[in-house]
Amino acid sequence: MSLQRIILEMGTGNDLYGEDYTKAAVRAVQDALHHSSISLFRSTDLNRDDMQVEVTIGSQKPENLDADTIAKQIPFGTVKVNSVFGGLNVTDPEQDTVTVIATAAIAARIEIPEGKYRPA
Repeated sequence: MSLQRIILEMGTGNDLYGEDYTKAAVRAVQDALHHSSISLFRSTDLNRDDMQVEVTIGSQKPENLDADTIAKQIPFGTVKVNSVFGGLNVTDPEQDTVTVIATAAIAARIEIPEGKYRPA
């Protein structure tokens, strides 16, 4: 058996007024999840809880992210969260506010027995 990536999905989220990096990251993960549908599990006997899910969040302050809160957004599998520098902060000096924009990449992998499944 070999670990195969079955999905890579991206999303973007923001926090307009609170400068909350975790809130922006959660919204980015939710955005990515709303773009995906994995019908593989309905078509096979593979267990979705066997997935290894890697969530990478890009933000201007990766040290301000709560990885546990972000991981809880993923409904299945074993989740690992990586925080990296990225995203975007947009400042409004007139209002003295910062809009936080975070990006998310979600990769899901699962062991697929060799020779058991073939693309149609």
